Amino acid sequence: MKKNSKKYLIIAAIVITLGCIAFFILPESKKTITTLSTAKAVKGNLSVAVTATGTVEPITLVEVGTQVSGVISKIYVDYNSEVKAGQVLAELDKRLLSSELENANATLQSRQVDLDLQKKNYDRQKGLWEKQAISKVDWENAESTYKTAQLAVTSSKAAVLKAQTNLGYATITSTIDGVVVSRAVEEGQTVAASFSTPTLFTIANDLTKMRVIANVDEADIGGVKEGQRVSFNVDAFPEDEFEGKVVQVRLEATTTSNVVTYEVVIDAPNPDLKLKPGLTANVNIYTMEEKDILLIPSKAMRFNPVSDVMKDVEGIKVSEEKIAADPNNKLQKVIWVKAGSQLVPKLVTLGQSDGVHVAVISGLNGGEDVATGISQQMNGTPPEAPGNGESSPFMPQRPGGNKKK
Repeated sequence: MKKNSKKYLIIAAIVITLGCIAFFILPESKKTITTLSTAKAVKGNLSVAVTATGTVEPITLVEVGTQVSGVISKIYVDYNSEVKAGQVLAELDKRLLSSELENANATLQSRQVDLDLQKKNYDRQKGLWEKQAISKVDWENAESTYKTAQLAVTSSKAAVLKAQTNLGYATITSTIDGVVVSRAVEEGQTVAASFSTPTLFTIANDLTKMRVIANVDEADIGGVKEGQRVSFNVDAFPEDEFEGKVVQVRLEATTTSNVVTYEVVIDAPNPDLKLKPGLTANVNIYTMEEKDILLIPSKAMRFNPVSDVMKDVEGIKVSEEKIAADPNNKLQKVIWVKAGSQLVPKLVTLGQSDGVHVAVISGLNGGEDVATGISQQMNGTPPEAPGNGESSPFMPQRPGGNKKK
């Protein structure tokens, strides 16, 4: 019996020891805690922007070419040269054109001599015809020959004018004040203007006044209007943000790979000449902007204090007051505001929304706590830091983001 008693005492001591170890070492059971999430109604700015990509271009871009063929004998400008209207840019070899002009002048003089001769013969035949001294056939021949000589002189004058004009085209001048942004020829190069006018130079009128041609998707074009503010940046200056405004929404649609886009012209001042022709611009067109207005999170409109859930929220009592929005007024909504330990409904009139926040026109004061949802966490789990906006449950967390610092 003594042995059995001693055995039972040893077993009891082991059980008690294990119980103590379990009590001090094993974590206490966790309990789910339900809390009410709120956000303050604060004043701020609200905006909605349409994003697009575009190309920076000069407002006025003129291509200077030649209407005659020939060899480039002289070039007087280069890339980035500043030019004035009427300034000579290049010259073609004029020898062939000058010879054509001389030939046209010689032909004109020859036909003018023939016209003088035919005029004298016409006057002589006219006098004889009036005296009935010649036949009608002779008179008609003299009259026809004279008129033919007149037409020949007129044709020769036109040929001379054409030769003079072509000779003038051999001197290529600028049609506007601006900067040469492109030069397509070199001295000694032959240009042919038989079928089309070749482009020799491209001149931008004023590089301090640029524009962006943005391609806006058909789903977004409905909100884009003239006069709207635009901000954009370019890869060349990633830290700079440029401002502009919409000056034209073109009606012509462009379809590329079954994607329909519309061109939107944006005025982009360039006083410091940072923007260069051809740069790709990442554009934000602000279709809606409101400043210094009362804002609440959009999810506050979807919050409904269901009794089955709210009973688990400690320290919060839901008001039994009943408020209903006008079903015919889409801007009226009922939201819930935390007043001390009580949750009360309020009827508010809402304005514009950017998807994350919504403007409150009336029915709410700044600084009030608006209920946005219910959150649950296990007892002993550190609470997450309050956010100032909505977050996606699918967004990956930063490594160590839930750890205390």
